[in-house]
Amino acid sequence: MKTKELKMYRVARATAVLVLLWWLGQDGDAWGQAVCLPAPRLLTTFPMGAQSGTEMELVVTGQYHENAGELRFSNPEIVAVQIADPSGSSAVGRYRVTIPQGTPPGLVEASLMTRLGLSSSRIFTVGVLPEVSQTKGNQRLDTAMPMDLNSVCNAAMTARAIDFYQFSASQGQRVLVDCAAKGIDSKLNPVVIVADSEGQDIAVERRGGAIAFDVPEDGKYVIKVHDLTFKGGEHYFYRLNVTEIAEGQDIARHAMTKKVNAFSWPPYGLPPSTADTEIEPNDNGSPQKIQLPCDLTGSFAKAADTDVFEFTAKKGETWWVEVASERLGRPTDPTVIVEYVDLSGPEPVVSDVAEFNDIPSPIKVSSNGYAYDGPPYNAGSSDVLGKFEVKQDGVHRIRIADLFGGTRNDPANIYRLIIRQAAPDFALVAWGLHMQLRNGDRNALSKPIALRGGATMAIEVVAIRRDGFDGEIELAMENLPDGVTSNGLTIPAGKSRGILLVTANEAAPRGVSVAHFSGSAVIGDQRITRRCDLASMAWPVPNHWSEVPSPRLLADVLVSVGGDEPAPISIAPRQAKVWEAKEGEKLTIPLIHMRRGEFSGSIMATKTLGAGFETVKFDLPLDQDASEAVLDLAALKTPAGEYLIAFYGGAVAKYQHNPAGVTQANEALELAKAAFAEVTSEVANLKKIIAAASEEEKSKLQRRLEASLDQEKKDAARVKSATNRVKTASSAAKAKDIVDIVVSEPIRIRVHPRESK
Repeated sequence: MKTKELKMYRVARATAVLVLLWWLGQDGDAWGQAVCLPAPRLLTTFPMGAQSGTEMELVVTGQYHENAGELRFSNPEIVAVQIADPSGSSAVGRYRVTIPQGTPPGLVEASLMTRLGLSSSRIFTVGVLPEVSQTKGNQRLDTAMPMDLNSVCNAAMTARAIDFYQFSASQGQRVLVDCAAKGIDSKLNPVVIVADSEGQDIAVERRGGAIAFDVPEDGKYVIKVHDLTFKGGEHYFYRLNVTEIAEGQDIARHAMTKKVNAFSWPPYGLPPSTADTEIEPNDNGSPQKIQLPCDLTGSFAKAADTDVFEFTAKKGETWWVEVASERLGRPTDPTVIVEYVDLSGPEPVVSDVAEFNDIPSPIKVSSNGYAYDGPPYNAGSSDVLGKFEVKQDGVHRIRIADLFGGTRNDPANIYRLIIRQAAPDFALVAWGLHMQLRNGDRNALSKPIALRGGATMAIEVVAIRRDGFDGEIELAMENLPDGVTSNGLTIPAGKSRGILLVTANEAAPRGVSVAHFSGSAVIGDQRITRRCDLASMAWPVPNHWSEVPSPRLLADVLVSVGGDEPAPISIAPRQAKVWEAKEGEKLTIPLIHMRRGEFSGSIMATKTLGAGFETVKFDLPLDQDASEAVLDLAALKTPAGEYLIAFYGGAVAKYQHNPAGVTQANEALELAKAAFAEVTSEVANLKKIIAAASEEEKSKLQRRLEASLDQEKKDAARVKSATNRVKTASSAAKAKDIVDIVVSEPIRIRVHPRESK
């Protein structure tokens, strides 16, 4: 084989080996989790952002992301193309990303299409400033990485170390140093320090905030960044922003993700900004006069700041008070007291009328961050939403303070205060239903709606009801991939929890779509529809005791079908019809079990989803192809009407992860062995030729031999790596007990009125 052809062959062969190995996944450590079937997750992108109007290379890592292909962004104008190597194959985990000029700055989400469907997402930032990336060690003052003012550096924190940066500034300049971490999905708890050129600290921020630094003299300055507990690694990434700001200019922080409780803000139709603002001083001695209704912006700027607003109200009026501050992303806990001021005597007499603190979660949440006794998501907030009734004509006051603000001064801790007459409405948030195991489930996992063929996924939906609205809410999801359907279990009047079921038929083709998830209700004489936000864990946490879960809202509701792996079991009514019975009768529903694998245990303790049917429980046999569910409508006291229910439980499947990966691993090993054998033979031949060659020829042949010996070492390493991959793939493909939620296909029931005697 000619030298050029041999080189091209080796490049193609080595690429094929690498691609096959990567397809096997890099998830050996994930097998410690015994709960939830594998779901694809995007864990990191590097860099974590880019300037609008640029093109850059992006490297991604993930979990259960074998056979990864398309990289999608929540802004479809951002395009990613897998990078091809010289052989024409796609490079492993590398993409060429184009951000068109004019792309709005802010956060977008990236997701990876994999063998199992679309992954969970990771935050990617579109900015307006030039960006650089940390490319070499900068863990000492003498290796500090230079940065220009008005630029951004993407970096990953080094464990047990400090990252050093250096910039030049002039006297009188005001410089903002902002380290974005938690708000862009990082695990880093950043400590940021601005120091002089000798490394002597000038300003320190330990709460993940920003430092506004007034430059005392011309010269070079140092920025130090480290984790609060000196952790590090690829999951501890950050974006360091160094920008010049004008004196008096409001500090604009790096964009951040929204917490789960932010779904209930703002009220529908609320203007993005207010015409009225808090005017200091407005404390007890000089309350700020306002008129109702009101909508104003204020700030807990000073330590122990209490703002007082005074207004006149009439007996019999009812007003709703809402405050947003935590839901605006601030670390605050607003409290509101409504007072009546009696001016009939020589001195004003102030008495409390109402007190408001938190917006409680509409449903019980986990008491310890995972799903032992409730979902690991909290839809409640430390903000305020409540009403007060005016008992007497006259002057009243609203007193607002931050329970967390006793010792800190921070003008960025803003709030928005609304006092309005009743505007009944609701807001919705949802997440994948979590398990509640008898012995506890310490998992807090992101649950992308990545469906296996034949699977039904239950989405738990929670409503915040506003200003007295108490009616039923109908749930719906539209614009789904081919072969996928959804059915909403209505949130009943007076309740705050519902379920939406998403089902992929067994033959559903591989696909993905941005779904429209909503709830609708009749308020007054109008039917209104509100978007339902989806929440997810930022990181898969297999054990809450070792890591605190960090849920957040998602930009889109993405629904996908992998098309490669079916659900272990599907449960459905024997006939796709409306099951009918009369009030007080027993309704028997025959079920079929489409089993595609084995299970540990022959019985699944089954419960029922659907308002009015939650008390129905029975044992479903996992070792049989059929069973029956009996609903005693008399015991349930089910009135006439239309109902939608589903059965669910936890089943322990003997799951084999990616059995095809074993074949791929063996193919990769055979390619590696063939390559090694070929280069070994070539080395032996070259040695024989050199031994018989003339002195003039030996010099050229020796260079070829050295290149072949180097290739031999590389191919030997590939054989070793491929052998280990075969072991890993074979281990993963062995049946392992994994417990997951099994949900039946939805069942429609019609209960007719009892015949009158």
